[in-house]
Amino acid sequence: MMGKVHVLMRKEDIDTKKIHGKIVVVFDVLLATSTIVAGLHHGAKEIIPVLHGEEALKEAENRDRNSFVLVGEYEGITLEGFLNPNPLALKEHIQKKTVILSTTNGTVAIRKASFAKHVYAASLLNGKAVARTLCTNHTSDTVILVCAGSAGEFSMEDFYGAGYVLDCLLSEQSCDWEMTDAALVAREFYRGARGCAEDILLSSRVGRMLQRFKMEEDIYFVAERGILDTVPYLDERKTLVKGGEGCYVGYTPS
Repeated sequence: MMGKVHVLMRKEDIDTKKIHGKIVVVFDVLLATSTIVAGLHHGAKEIIPVLHGEEALKEAENRDRNSFVLVGEYEGITLEGFLNPNPLALKEHIQKKTVILSTTNGTVAIRKASFAKHVYAASLLNGKAVARTLCTNHTSDTVILVCAGSAGEFSMEDFYGAGYVLDCLLSEQSCDWEMTDAALVAREFYRGARGCAEDILLSSRVGRMLQRFKMEEDIYFVAERGILDTVPYLDERKTLVKGGEGCYVGYTPS
């Protein structure tokens, strides 16, 4: 049985009933899923995606204060008492700790997708490893690549990230996939702009906002394609943990 691949343009397009039994890969390239990938790669114990700051604070209750860090933003502004979800600066604060992460789009998309059979977090950083994981474990499944988008709108950088994973996926000689029109267009968009990852990210609406916050260094970092083999996946606790290239996720939600 041939696997099928589809792309959704916004987190708002997720139908929680239709994703049952499906494989979901979530993209929020600027910056949530890039921060998740880098955070687990750099030694975070786990990352708990929450819907908003209030839920993050509730999640932190009764935990040893030295066992976790609160990380979050809303509409680009760091939440009071939280660390900025900045993949480079966080490296110093997350070793062996639980990261409770709240973002405007990415963590909301992951939570909304949590009814799927398996959920992975993807970015440009780990796109090649995600593609190999899909080829190793999910060639008979329906895979939905979800672009988180921004404030209910399409995000170019997420679409580019989905296209990159699709290009890696179709480069795997051992795999054969049926692609919807949306998936074909995402791949062609990536191939047309393949050498310009930094330009795509810098010119996007969110990229321009991050530049106003002097976060160019983070943009250049997350524009690096395929440099990490960490493949975050959502476990039975609705927590993101570290898997490697080709990792198998044994958890299936009820």
